[in-house]
Amino acid sequence: MDFNVIQITRINTVDFTFTDTVNITFPVPPLASAKIYNNNGVKTLKICATVYINSKDSQNPVVGTLTEHVNTVEVYFDYDWDEETPNTYDVWYVEIDYTSESVENITTVMSYLRNIDPETSRGTTTQVGD
Repeated sequence: MDFNVIQITRINTVDFTFTDTVNITFPVPPLASAKIYNNNGVKTLKICATVYINSKDSQNPVVGTLTEHVNTVEVYFDYDWDEETPNTYDVWYVEIDYTSESVENITTVMSYLRNIDPETSRGTTTQVGD
């Protein structure tokens, strides 16, 4: 099992604000997509995600862990959250390529934004596309 972080890039130029703050859970779970593709003859799972981090103390997220369990991959994007509900966010785009001998069996990606101190997380489930 091997993963390669292709990029971690902040994609907003001004602070991002959610218009509906009543229905937001914190930390905001990542939005992710996943697809298996042929990468020079190697079947590879491409995971793309956007993560939302407090713009007042923005720091790039880190791909903390990526593990495979039967037909599911779990990926954790780690950061240090200040525990206050942010008013504005920086939006980060993260792209990962993952390979394993059983990559073709993966049908689901669970992606989590994980606060490293104290450890808390929010996640989303994404089906792997064709």
